[in-house]
Amino acid sequence: MRKGEKDMAQQPMGMKPFLSLITSLKIPKAALVFGLSASLVTTLVALVVPLLTRSLVDGFSVESLSWVLIAGIAVAFILQAVINGISIYLLSMVGQRIVAELREKMWKRLIRLRVSYFDQHPSGETVSRVVNDTGIVRNLITDHFPNFVTGIISIIGAVIILLLLDWKMTLIMLLAVPVTIAIMIPLGRQMAKISRNLQDETANFTGNVQQTLSEIRLMKASTAEDAEEARGIGGINRLFGIGMKEARIYALIAPLMYVVVMAVIVAIIGYGGIRVAEGTMSTGSLVAFLLYLFQIIMPITTFAMFFTELQKAKGATERIIGILELPLEEVEQGIHVDIAGKALHVDGVTFSYEKGEPVLADVSFTAQPGEMIAFAGPSGGGKTTVFGLIERYYEAQSGRITIGGQPINEISIKSWRDQIGYVPQESAMMGGTIRANLTYGLTDAETIPDERLWDVAQMAYAEAFIRELPDGLDTEVGERGVKLSGGQRQRIAIARAFLRDPKLLMMDEATASLDSQSEGIVQQALSRLMRGRTTFVIAHRLSTIVDADQIIFIEKGRVTGRGTHEELVGTHALYREFAEQQLT
Repeated sequence: MRKGEKDMAQQPMGMKPFLSLITSLKIPKAALVFGLSASLVTTLVALVVPLLTRSLVDGFSVESLSWVLIAGIAVAFILQAVINGISIYLLSMVGQRIVAELREKMWKRLIRLRVSYFDQHPSGETVSRVVNDTGIVRNLITDHFPNFVTGIISIIGAVIILLLLDWKMTLIMLLAVPVTIAIMIPLGRQMAKISRNLQDETANFTGNVQQTLSEIRLMKASTAEDAEEARGIGGINRLFGIGMKEARIYALIAPLMYVVVMAVIVAIIGYGGIRVAEGTMSTGSLVAFLLYLFQIIMPITTFAMFFTELQKAKGATERIIGILELPLEEVEQGIHVDIAGKALHVDGVTFSYEKGEPVLADVSFTAQPGEMIAFAGPSGGGKTTVFGLIERYYEAQSGRITIGGQPINEISIKSWRDQIGYVPQESAMMGGTIRANLTYGLTDAETIPDERLWDVAQMAYAEAFIRELPDGLDTEVGERGVKLSGGQRQRIAIARAFLRDPKLLMMDEATASLDSQSEGIVQQALSRLMRGRTTFVIAHRLSTIVDADQIIFIEKGRVTGRGTHEELVGTHALYREFAEQQLT
């Protein structure tokens, strides 16, 4: 856990943020009103039953048995059951709708966050926030809140009637309230602390599991099963330890509540029995009083669970609000500019991911329309960061990048990225079909005819292998495209770029990880794709960039050389050393 998150987790959170979060959502008001109204009716019906029972007990004899009274009790029970079912359903629907909207808001926010957020937070942790933390809120609202609402109504009604029946016995019963509060407050604070720790550990564990499973081939190739087993068991044991702390809290709540409840019942029965013996209370009134007492006790026992779940939900809310308050990447904000035929200038750009040593320092270069600009240099020099800045994943701390004299940060991100094609070293693919991957992100994906898809596949030298697959364009590629070879994935990425018809092309040495046969095919496809487009290439092998119009050599975040291959061989010692190692 990062330091800032630890500080956050150690600070108790009040109810205001939680309530503000819930009330900011669109609550189904009609369902809420009808659900609460049904709860009120249920409570009123339930409050009538003890009074009818009192009449039945006080006048009980076989001869005087009133079938009308019995029928009235039966009808009251049936009405209570039916209306209570309706109430629970409606209130549960409200809870489900609230949490669904909360997850929707989080999802919309997450996919529009800046790339820097995902650089700093493991994907598994983020998944845990969307699934587990919102699940805790859902449990509170859907499972516990309806019982809490109906319990409040039941208690208020029962207490009012009990005060009218016998105020002395009611006061004896109410002595248990401060005792219950004294028990619940410290336990609730402990539960809030445990809940925050549990949610953090769950997020970490989820992140580790997701990372291990997503890189299962690396794990097996490295025979790291034992290490991953130990790490996983460590996480499981930490979750177990926190879970046992939570269990101890629940183990304290249940017996303590039981003792309080039994003490109240014994006191009421004892005092009521004396009153009946003295003739100051009828047997029917004592029975009715006990029935009302149970209508108070049952909700109170659920209140204990509600308030512990409330503490857990408050902890989950911290993380949810933290995500919802993060700044968004405003993709629509800005002007729309056609960048075709315009020069791109990078002027004095300095950038650092965190405070400290800049990753790039005073980087400048110009790419004329249709030129191929290559970036070379030692690993870690900042080549990939230049790509990140051009794609606007990050914003430079100083300097600026312009296209045709227009600062790119004044252009809408959507307009800018729609005109850029990117072919990475390891082509990313989404689970699904080849068709879905080719059209991924295009707004008119469903209307693109198959003929067009086959055309771009042919241009990327991918048509032949796609036609050989059992379902052609509708072949499932598996998670991250694992059912395809590296060369096939690269060719699909190139076909995707052809389909988007980009004005600016960016390639991170797309053939570096391929075998010689696949490399030749992919290189032909790339050469076809680059024609007439301004192209940026990150070079891991100089043989792929010897014909570049300009080579930018970057070392430790600074441009130390620029020019054609021949010029750099003659003027730049390190580049010449690279060339001698790779090209001779």
